[in-house]
Amino acid sequence: MANLRDLPLYSFERNEKRKVDCIFCKIINKSLEANIVYENDNLSAFYDTSPSAPVHILVVPKKHITSVNQMKEEDEGLFGELIYSAKIIAEEQKIDDGYKLLFNVGRKAGQMVDHVHLHLQGGWK
Repeated sequence: MANLRDLPLYSFERNEKRKVDCIFCKIINKSLEANIVYENDNLSAFYDTSPSAPVHILVVPKKHITSVNQMKEEDEGLFGELIYSAKIIAEEQKIDDGYKLLFNVGRKAGQMVDHVHLHLQGGWK
């Protein structure tokens, strides 16, 4: 498997530290497959492999931020983009009549991957 340092950096800062074992960084860098439903220069969205709703999509920034607690003032626009993109994805997935948006922050709250991500859940009948 390719070393992440050798893969395209998209919008990452070159001096930014990224964990080599971060599963979301691997998906973003295309060294690990995922069912991607939306992508732009700043984020990627793909189906959760352990869904807890009929439609369960993770919206993930390409910039590696460990959790909401590590976000900086400069990331404010990125987090707004995550939420707005979730709205667009909900429309595309035809679940915009009712859906949930959820950030888990820290292990005690259920965050299992140390890369911030927004859960988009919907599709209930």
